[in-house]
Amino acid sequence: MAVQNNKVRVSSETELKDRLVAINRVTKVTKGGRTFSFSAIVVVGNEDGVIGYGLGKASEVTAAIAKGVESAKKNLTKVPVLKGTVPHEQTAKFGGAEVFIKPAAHGTGVVAGGAMRAVLESVGITDVLAKAKGSSNPHNLVKATILALSEMRDARTVAQNRGISIEKVFKG
Repeated sequence: MAVQNNKVRVSSETELKDRLVAINRVTKVTKGGRTFSFSAIVVVGNEDGVIGYGLGKASEVTAAIAKGVESAKKNLTKVPVLKGTVPHEQTAKFGGAEVFIKPAAHGTGVVAGGAMRAVLESVGITDVLAKAKGSSNPHNLVKATILALSEMRDARTVAQNRGISIEKVFKG
């Protein structure tokens, strides 16, 4: 696994688990009538800090999910996970969806709904408090959650960026 600007290239031996977040039946009206197809949004993660999402469209559900998984594997991001929770509070907005993610004590569990829960569990977070505000559109919620997670920084990263020791990060 190689990390470059928060983007991750994963080798084939890394086990990524996929979760279906939402599936929609979409219709295209043609001269000959209606043509139905399916749109699926899928989240993949190794439950150890790597997450990605993808969108797949096909005339059958299984093909749409498979396309979504392939798309998600091309779009992976590394996220800091500390002792099963996030390092600090974070908000992010994508489209009409706004998310708020807050660290929680061990044993709290994942307190989040729907699309946010799938993303947080796929990245390997076991204890977190999360709230979705605004739109409940699963596409925007997934994108906002991944945006919030990718903006998080752990103490080691902050110390490296500032050129100081980790102890000074907490004293300052």
